[in-house]
Amino acid sequence: MFKFTVDEVARACSAELVAGNASDVVSGVAYDSRAVEKGMLFVCIPGERVNGNRFAASAIASGAAAVVMTEEPASDALDAARTHGAAVLRADGDDPEEFLLRLAGAWRDANPQWKVVGVTGSVGKTTTKELCAAALGATYRVHATAGNLNSLIGLPVTVLSASPEDEVLVLEMGMNHAGELTRLSRCGRPDVALITNVGTSHIGILGSRENIARAKAEILAGMRPTEKSDGLPSCLFVTSDNDFADFIESGFARPAGVDVRRVGPSRDLAVSCGDVTLDDEGMPSFGLAFADGWHRDVTLGIPGRHVVSDLLLAMAVADRLGADRDAAIDAVCAMRQAHMRLEVVTAPGKPRMIDDTYNASPSSIAAALEVLCSMSCEGRRVAVLGEVGELGDESRRLHGYIGAFAAAKKLDLLVFVGGEMAREMAEAARTMGHSEDALEVVADADEACRTIAPLLEEGDLVLAKASRSVGLDAFVKGVLA
Repeated sequence: MFKFTVDEVARACSAELVAGNASDVVSGVAYDSRAVEKGMLFVCIPGERVNGNRFAASAIASGAAAVVMTEEPASDALDAARTHGAAVLRADGDDPEEFLLRLAGAWRDANPQWKVVGVTGSVGKTTTKELCAAALGATYRVHATAGNLNSLIGLPVTVLSASPEDEVLVLEMGMNHAGELTRLSRCGRPDVALITNVGTSHIGILGSRENIARAKAEILAGMRPTEKSDGLPSCLFVTSDNDFADFIESGFARPAGVDVRRVGPSRDLAVSCGDVTLDDEGMPSFGLAFADGWHRDVTLGIPGRHVVSDLLLAMAVADRLGADRDAAIDAVCAMRQAHMRLEVVTAPGKPRMIDDTYNASPSSIAAALEVLCSMSCEGRRVAVLGEVGELGDESRRLHGYIGAFAAAKKLDLLVFVGGEMAREMAEAARTMGHSEDALEVVADADEACRTIAPLLEEGDLVLAKASRSVGLDAFVKGVLA
């Protein structure tokens, strides 16, 4: 984790030292007062429900060596600082995100030995990040984003928790609005980056897929031109089926002096795959090849055809950084699916549940339905699909596509959860010929538990998938209770 003097923190972040000793040393950062340990820097983040500035005094009492206020310091914080010998800083513009980004950028400057991988995309970021970390971790000491802490707060905290002994940082970079990835990339400054895809997530905010592609291309903002890189030429990896790959390469990567390499099914690409087959549990097997002719057969422990593209991107990144190929493949093949991401769970006498309730987009719902239909099933195949958020003016059309696609899968029972957009999905399913007798619409996860859960039997295979706000994880728990 980072270690700076209070003065170094203040100068790096243009913060004001309000109280305390500038020469004191701080190590590690926290923004939850319950996570404060002795010697840490506590950053006060004002939220909708909780204002971190109110916890500055308690953070100092818990051992914080310094606190960063984002409003006028209260008397209790100043009194606690004097009592415990802590420092009090005030963030420039009272902006905790910018403070953390600047501090993390300074820690990145202090560790030029790190090789940094930036991971973004509309769908599959977290899985691809985990695949990258596993592949690289077989050769190097890797520090990676925990969970999906990929925001303007999560990413700098990830960088600040890295150690000088780490060799590779794998940083997941998320965004909701234009300009956010620029800030994240300039903080982490990737040597190598990848874009999993350009989908429809946040189209309600950004307006079009082209604008989403522009926003994803912002990951290039912190990358050095290839001719100015030290030892490792800067490179962006994309999939060959990304319909915005040419747009990103010609409009953004080439002007930035960053090489672009593609992965996919064609053997002339950086990393390629042969025909993909799925076993009875939906696990993909395929031949993996590098452009130099190196080849190996692979079977993954994560279900779905869609994960193959994520694996190709991860292997391309690992190879670019010089990781051992066999060790990298062994590591990724040993991985298992993460919690609430196509996670198969069950209980005695209960159906098998495919818990994919962490979040959703139209494309990820399609991929999850493919997994549902590829797995072995002794009883009925059931999909419980909730509404997808942040689709804006495209919401009605895209929810209609979801309903139509689900109907084409000829499932034994199709359940839509939510309000107007759930009814839109149901109407599209009916239009595509899905039987009314095998179609249900419920208002929320509670109603799904009351009305749908009792219908499910041992031997059934049930997919639960929706945006996080729908809370279908409660339905999964209710079925298995």
